[in-house]
Amino acid sequence: MVSKKVEIVNAEGMHMRPAGLIAKAVKAHPDSEVIIKAEGKEIKAKAVMQIMAAGLKKGTVVEIVVNGGEEQAVLDEIAAMFENGFGE
Repeated sequence: MVSKKVEIVNAEGMHMRPAGLIAKAVKAHPDSEVIIKAEGKEIKAKAVMQIMAAGLKKGTVVEIVVNGGEEQAVLDEIAAMFENGFGE
C-alpha cells in the first residue's frame, strides 16, 4: 500500500470531468484498488458518482491510497492529475 496527500487545486472542485478522468485512469489498472480519503469519507476512485457525491471543493486535501499491482506508478499518475488541476 502506498499513499499521498494532495490538494484539489481546480476552481470547480471535483465535478464530472475530473471525476471521469480519475475513474478512467483507475479502470486502466484493474490490478490496483484506489481509494480517495477526504473529510472522513472513503471513496472508490473507479466510481464517478461516488467521487462527485463526495462534494469535494477547491482547497480540500485528499489522501490517495493505492493497493495492488504497480502501486507507485498508479499513485504517481493519479496524484499528478490532482496536482495539474486535471488540465483545467
